[in-house]
Amino acid sequence: MKPKVLFILHFPPPVHGAAMVGQFIKRSNIINENFDTAYINLSTSTTVNEVGKGGINKIISTCKLAAKVIRALSKVNYDLCYMTLTAKGFGYYKDFIIVVILKIFRKTIIYHFHNKGVSTRQQNTLDNLLYKFTFNATKSILLSSLLYTDISKYVDRKDIFVCGNGIPEIENKVLTEKEAVDSNDRCKLLFLSNMVVEKGVLVLLEACKLLKEKNLNFECHFVGDWASVTEEMFNELISENNLSKYIFAHGKKYNDEKLYFYNSADIFVFPTFYHNECFPLVLLEAMQFNLPIVSTNEGGIAEIISDGITGFIVPQNNSRELAEKLELLIENKELRLQMGKAGRLRFQNKYTLNHFENCLSDALKKALPS
Repeated sequence: MKPKVLFILHFPPPVHGAAMVGQFIKRSNIINENFDTAYINLSTSTTVNEVGKGGINKIISTCKLAAKVIRALSKVNYDLCYMTLTAKGFGYYKDFIIVVILKIFRKTIIYHFHNKGVSTRQQNTLDNLLYKFTFNATKSILLSSLLYTDISKYVDRKDIFVCGNGIPEIENKVLTEKEAVDSNDRCKLLFLSNMVVEKGVLVLLEACKLLKEKNLNFECHFVGDWASVTEEMFNELISENNLSKYIFAHGKKYNDEKLYFYNSADIFVFPTFYHNECFPLVLLEAMQFNLPIVSTNEGGIAEIISDGITGFIVPQNNSRELAEKLELLIENKELRLQMGKAGRLRFQNKYTLNHFENCLSDALKKALPS
């Protein structure tokens, strides 16, 4: 008989890394063949701007979620409960209610972290007590070994599994049909994420201003849903800095429309300093498309990008150093191709969806009670 596992995790909407991975898990043949599975959606937000915030609607949604978990646990004796726990803030307090329910039912628990921040709150007396309760007699899955320090106060390393994210491989025909956004021969930079200040949108704009001042032949495409960087704010900055011939915003794109931009790009740029950043799926997507990547040392990114081999790691909030690395790649096509090829190989060896599913399946098997 297959072990019974209750998955309490996020699904889109909104579209973010944890939700996409949740969707991958629910659809996984490997997971569903190895375990007797049930799924409960942990999301209480419908837009990116709602993530991490409170409000009466969130409270109502949390109460409904708690009731759903209680019903599930009352009907089936699950061998293991898997939960994508939020590390801090309102999201953690919401999730703590679910943790309490799981512990009341004396369930074996494994957490899967797609964000971080426990270490930033562990000095708070209340949070410290809650974390001790939360992590007691549990195991955790981290996306990178670099993230262990975040929860090391509460979890012994023997109770940790490291399982980097993976994504589906794109059909070969898409990868070979290289198109340009238009007919010009400019080097094309691509930023693809929600238009959030902390994702480095404004840092990249400033870097583009520096590149323009050097008369470099480039253009930069921003693809993503408007968020803390609004369309009005963005267009105003473009106008103020005379960047309208260099910068283009396309809004959110999905499926083939999104792939078109990856296919059209020469360099992927992601200068994030987002506090919850752990293991961005966009970097894995960019690696599939043979793109060199310029990003920052946030979360587990330094484990994804081999600095100087598949791309560059630059300091956060430093538009000048970002511009310097971009200039190097813009001016050196051979280096771009070399780094992109190395990134593609690294993706195939480490970050396919099949690799992730097998890694997660192994972790769940090891976490089962003896």
